[in-house]
Amino acid sequence: MAIILKPENVAQLVLFIRGEKVLLDADLAMLYGVTTKALNQAVKRNSQRFPSDFMFQLTKAEHDNMRSRIVTTSQRKSLSRSQNVTLKRGQNVKYLPYAFTEQGVAMLSSVLRSSRAVQVKTSQSCEHSSSFAA
Repeated sequence: MAIILKPENVAQLVLFIRGEKVLLDADLAMLYGVTTKALNQAVKRNSQRFPSDFMFQLTKAEHDNMRSRIVTTSQRKSLSRSQNVTLKRGQNVKYLPYAFTEQGVAMLSSVLRSSRAVQVKTSQSCEHSSSFAA
C-alpha cells in the first residue's frame, strides 16, 4: 500500500543515521508500492549501482536504538512499556534494514520495475525533491 507521494509525507520518514539523512528500505518499499523483499532483491541484482555512500545496512545496535526511539515516541502511549517493546509472533526482524541516502533513493527509481517507481523517476527528472534538504 503506497502512500501519497508528497514532500511532507516523505520528510516524516527521513532519519539521521551515521551523519546522513536516510530512508529505510521498508519505508521506501511502501512509497514505491512494492514489498521490502522485492526492493532488496532489486538492489542485490544491481549491487554495482549502490556503493556504500548510496546505502548501508544498519548494525544491530543502530536498529535497536532506532526501534527504542520509535517506541518511546509512538502514539501508543497508553500501552505499558513491556507491551510496546515486546514483538508479537511474526513481527521479529529477521534481517537488519538497509538505509538509503538521497543518491540511493534516486538510483532505486531506476532499478525498480513498479509503475510507482516510474512515476517517481519521472517526477525526479522534472523537479528535484527537497525532502532531504534542510
